[in-house]
Amino acid sequence: MKKIAVLGCGLIGKVIARDLASDPAIDVTVFDRSEEALARLAAVPRVTTGTADLADAGSIRRAVASADVVVGAVPGFLGRNMLRAVIAAGKPIADISFAPEDPLNLDAEAREAGVTAVVDCGVSPGLSNFAAGRAAARFDAIESLSIYVGGLPAVRRWPYEYAIVFSATDVIEEYTRPARVIENGRMVVKPALSEIEKLDFDQVGTLEAFLTDGLRTVLSTIPARHMKEKTMRYPGHAELMRAFRETGFFDDKPLDVRGVPVVPRDVTERLLFSAWKLPPGQSEVTVLRVVVEGTRAGRSERLVFDLLDRTDTATGTTSMARTTGFPCAIVARMLASGDFVDPGIRALEHLGRDEIASARLVAELRARGVEWKERAEEIA
Repeated sequence: MKKIAVLGCGLIGKVIARDLASDPAIDVTVFDRSEEALARLAAVPRVTTGTADLADAGSIRRAVASADVVVGAVPGFLGRNMLRAVIAAGKPIADISFAPEDPLNLDAEAREAGVTAVVDCGVSPGLSNFAAGRAAARFDAIESLSIYVGGLPAVRRWPYEYAIVFSATDVIEEYTRPARVIENGRMVVKPALSEIEKLDFDQVGTLEAFLTDGLRTVLSTIPARHMKEKTMRYPGHAELMRAFRETGFFDDKPLDVRGVPVVPRDVTERLLFSAWKLPPGQSEVTVLRVVVEGTRAGRSERLVFDLLDRTDTATGTTSMARTTGFPCAIVARMLASGDFVDPGIRALEHLGRDEIASARLVAELRARGVEWKERAEEIA
């Protein structure tokens, strides 16, 4: 039996734990400070639980002491310290925490400890990076990398035609944080929600895409002359959010309202969380498209990667939870079986360059019903 410790029992942590526990060769222990959250896994076979303060390095080291592999599924603000504690404990880790800090800054520590730490194991960043890595393994040189990703309600409803399964805070951050892109080999910073373009998708229809700051590790690991990441919504959403932002609804500076200091963003988040919450029983869809253009043996080619996934109506698991949690669970299995060993901080673009590990990830996604397609086109 391989022992895997899952740190965090939120929405994604539970999906990962259930997926891992479906394998009779894996013993799963989930740690969280919330006994209420842990209780939801009480009836899952081969899953045990334990309370732990995942903000404390000592508590983390004790939790992972007997584990062969660790899964990081803590909130982003805890992510970096959690990752450092696991590396210090000498344990390989598949991490989905999306800490705001650059994880590559911990590469030297992971190498010194001999730890393979695979970060950003989600959909984007995550599977988008994986596609970039697969393209990098094929091309002699990459001209451009374009990532388009969106999580959307299956049913459009006025006025936002949008719904969330995570927090409104994270979504608003996408709309306010400037986007880093690569143009002509140089990093350029542009406003979020800018450069709107429309794309058509079978089974979904027309979506609009706008710049967001989601490239993360590929800014350093993929040598493309042009690179961008765009978030997708139903048409009209970006202009509405730009109007909110420019009016000040996303501002952090308090306003004096009849003698009371009020932070506009706090109010907006409370209102939008209710307005955006996915109604019970409603389905949503996750769409990812990665387009990579480059040269191979003197020929110009284009590789297009498409992912489409919907809410699992049998289990109620959202597509966003599936496409975020499944890649992390698959990578954790690879670490446990020794199928991917590369000490240092690694992201899915590194795994995408590994032919055997890469093929396994695609096969495992498809086995879970996640629709992953790839096609190559010659550029005239």
